[in-house]
Order: sequence, then C-alpha cells, then structure tokens
Amino acid sequence: MVTVEAPANRPEGPRAPVEPKAASWASEYPFESHWLDVSALTRDEAVATPGAQLPHAAGGATVLGASVRGGNSPLWLHYLDEGPRDAPVVVLLHGNPTWSFYWRKLVVALRGRFRCIVPDHLGCGLSDRPQGWTYRLADHVDNVQRLLTHLQVQRFSMVVHDWGGAIGMGVATERPADVQKLVITNTAAFRSQDIPLSIASCRIPVFGKVAVLGFNGFAVAATIRAVEKKLSPQARAGLLAPYGNAHDRLATLRFVEDIPMKASHPSWERLKQVEEKLPVLADKPMLLLWGDADFCFTPKFRATWQRHFPKAEVHAWTDVGHYVMEDAAERVIPLVERFL
Repeated sequence: MVTVEAPANRPEGPRAPVEPKAASWASEYPFESHWLDVSALTRDEAVATPGAQLPHAAGGATVLGASVRGGNSPLWLHYLDEGPRDAPVVVLLHGNPTWSFYWRKLVVALRGRFRCIVPDHLGCGLSDRPQGWTYRLADHVDNVQRLLTHLQVQRFSMVVHDWGGAIGMGVATERPADVQKLVITNTAAFRSQDIPLSIASCRIPVFGKVAVLGFNGFAVAATIRAVEKKLSPQARAGLLAPYGNAHDRLATLRFVEDIPMKASHPSWERLKQVEEKLPVLADKPMLLLWGDADFCFTPKFRATWQRHFPKAEVHAWTDVGHYVMEDAAERVIPLVERFL
C-alpha cells in the first residue's frame, strides 16, 4: 500500500527535493519514507502509492472540502512508519519550522516496541509544497486524520511539540476514545495573547515575506534561539535541509500567519473548539515535558496545561529551550519510554 521511493508525479513537490540517504546528516535519519496523497475530497478516497483505496471511515465518507485545493494534482504527504505493525501506536507531531527529523532520536528509541507514525505536515519536511493551499489549523488536523484512517489506526498515544500540539489535540478531541496517552512538550492548544515580538514581526505583510521566505529568517533563527546548547552541524543541517528556497519555505510563513490572535482570524473558531473540548481528555494519562528557557512557549503555557490537566506528570528544566529534543533528548527519552 506504500512506497519507499518518492512518487514520480509531484507537480506540487519541493523545488529542491531532499534525499536523506545522500545527505551529510544521513546517519541522523535512518528511516524509510512513505507517502499519502491527501488531495482527495473525502478521507476514504485518499490513496497512497501505488493507488490502494482507503477503507470507509465510520459512518461513511467525511467531506473535508476546505482543505482541498482545486485541480487534479496529487498532494503528497510524507510520513515515517517505523516499528512492528502490530505494536502499540505512537503518533509524533512536529511544529514550525521543524519536520519529522526533529523526532529522530525518540523514534529510534521507541521503534523496537512501538509503531511510530510521524508525518511531515503539508509544506514541511519532505512533503509537497502547494502554493495555493490554505495551511490552516483545521486542514492540518484533517490531514492527520486522513493518515490515521488510511493506516487503519484505531488506538494510539500521541507526542506533540509546537504547532503539533494544536493539531494533535484537534485530532485527539475528535476521537477521545481512541487516545491512550499524551506527551506534551512546549506547545499550546488554547488561545493566548502571548506572542514574542520576533514572531509577531514575521506577520507584518512585507517584512514577513522578506524575512521568512527571502532569508529563511524563521528557521535559521530557530537553530539559535530555540536551543540552549549549540546544535551539532548534522542536526542544524538536517533541521534546515527542507527549507532551502522561498518556494519551499511557504508553510513556515503560513504557520506564523495562522496564529489566531483575535476572533476575526480564520483559525480562531477551530482553536476555540479544540480548547473547549480539552476536558474530554481529562482522564488520559499525560506527561508534560517542558523547556522552561523557551522564549516562545514560556512556563506560563506549561502552567495553563497544568490547570487543564492537574493530574499530569510534569518535568520542567530551566536549562532547556524550545527544541526540547535537541537540548535534552537524553532526559526526554527515558521518561517517555517509562510513561508509554
């Protein structure tokens, strides 16, 4: 049902496709690639190379019209599927401006006993770069739902970071009975007026395009500001590899633009729905792992999670920044292994 080679027909693909096995950081990313066409109007029509049909979702097909760009071109979502197919499933969701590479160390640690499913959100990593797509929260949620439906995943735990939190909780709150455990790291799934000036400035129409698309300012700055210790050359190269030109950086800008700061924003209502439905997850075991030196998702965000989920197990570190897996993988991995 899947292929380990990039689809030949990728009219919406990156202008500078990345080949991990030929990269200087190949040893950091020892995984096989899988692909799913998420352009279909309904979840059960989405197909993976070479064209196997998805089973019907419960209750029939679910129309996801807002997330579908016009035209007949496929939209290829890249994902990892590592570990035994009959093992407990763990879904790992990255944020902006990272990709599945961010979870590499945790996947290597878990894949012997768990099935790790790790998508690159559309526009990120090795996935396609549709220039006319919406890049809204609701549509990223729908893509993860499509992927889980395609893989016939019925029960899963979830590990999230950054935008992966809002996307993941969007999925989890829609199907709480399927959720087993949750690992939350430096993210939010609720409305907030706290946004760093450096990120807010990227939302200024002309400046944002020049800084993010022209100079890759968001991703490059993150390799410095999002960590407390210096990244290795391989880690830095891997994190930046998919974002080598303006065309391939569009999602980086769109994610910033999609932060809903007021009720008139297109994603405000969807995020509000996620926030209001968080109580349906109140009985789920939750592990909060937080870099308290994060300039963006500060300890204030962690405290909000703790108010929503007072029973959560919490570990916070003052010497860890936003990229928790880069600063503290050796602390995170044992905690996640034990928790799961």
